Amino acid sequence: VRVVESGGGEVQPGGSLRLHCATSGFTFSSYVMSWYRQAPGKERELVAAISRPGGRLDYAGFAAGRFTISRDDKKKEVYLQMSDLNAEDTAMYYCNANLKTGWGQDYDYWGQGTRVTVSS
Repeated sequence: VRVVESGGGEVQPGGSLRLHCATSGFTFSSYVMSWYRQAPGKERELVAAISRPGGRLDYAGFAAGRFTISRDDKKKEVYLQMSDLNAEDTAMYYCNANLKTGWGQDYDYWGQGTRVTVSS
């Protein structure tokens, strides 16, 4: 299983970034794909999740209206378009793949993260 994030970097306040998560080794279309973030000294928190193309979308309050999550099941990739970034968005951003089966199994895969720094 591989989950690899990219697209992070340093951006000025008000700027935009598009994060990219490439995956392999599991049945991508069956998984809920999510982005989480963890700022220094804080716990990891959910940013956004997408169940399947055209399916349910969930956004944290701070992300709604500024961030957009999307997925491409053919490419087995998930994206996070972020706009109007501010200093509070500075964090390590992680891609997560999760599947909970009807038999109580929980498959959970994480990438190594991509760093986003918002600074003037």
